[in-house]
Amino acid sequence: MVRSMTGFGHAGAQSAEHRLAVEVRTVNHRFLDVAVRLPREYGALEDRIRRAVTQHIERGRVDVTVRIDRLTSPVRGVHVDTHLAHAYYEALKELRRVLRLPGSIDVDMLLDLPDVLRVEQAEEDLDALWAALAPLLDAALRQVVAMREAEGAALAQDLAQRAARVEAQVEAVAGRAPEVVQAYRRRLEGRLAEWGDLAVDPQRVAAEVALMAERSDISEECVRLRSHCRQFRELLAQGGPVGRRLDFLLQEMHREINTIGAKAADLDIAGRVVEVKAELEKMREQVQNVE
Repeated sequence: MVRSMTGFGHAGAQSAEHRLAVEVRTVNHRFLDVAVRLPREYGALEDRIRRAVTQHIERGRVDVTVRIDRLTSPVRGVHVDTHLAHAYYEALKELRRVLRLPGSIDVDMLLDLPDVLRVEQAEEDLDALWAALAPLLDAALRQVVAMREAEGAALAQDLAQRAARVEAQVEAVAGRAPEVVQAYRRRLEGRLAEWGDLAVDPQRVAAEVALMAERSDISEECVRLRSHCRQFRELLAQGGPVGRRLDFLLQEMHREINTIGAKAADLDIAGRVVEVKAELEKMREQVQNVE
């Protein structure tokens, strides 16, 4: 199934310790570009989040926002560095003696000094947190994929219809091409007839028509355009991440129709070339949002 690159999904849950929320947004991009936003203290989870995204999405800009709120205070520990406190105490005694300072050295003074007393945070159990977060991320990503598939189906239908219109115009151009040569022959013979009794070599006329036919021959371009249209339809039916290949085919189709426009000296063909170019441009815009 063809997917677009536009999608949105979110999921949330609450446990005894955390309130969790995950939001995923995707837009079109040439490659897979994943941006993860989550609280700094949980940064170790970023690689796991990225790996989870790659299991669902192959192309596009993906913004993942994770909110984690603790509902309970973590268990903390208090550490007293007695060796450092003793060193401070001895240093203060020496300072008091040298400077002959009054007063005493008490506990409050020592506790105010750097690193004597440290409150240690309990380490978060990231594996347990990931076990709660992973299902939410998976649910949000599945919502994104469902939205991308729904929009992709609409894109594929529109692209198939436009490709059919391009093919119809190509067939009309290919059918018109022989008539262009015959019309040139008739115009040439008509001009010669206006010259009256002037002798004209029929072989020279035939050679001139043949030269014109060779210069304006668009049969190869029409064959390649038909082939590109067929491949385009096959890719749409195949589904999956086909956006870049569709874009490449459209570039080739643009090149062929430009060549036809440059070769064909005919108003009818020129008008059809303009219509094909307009369709291809619309298709190109649509394909930019195909995964």
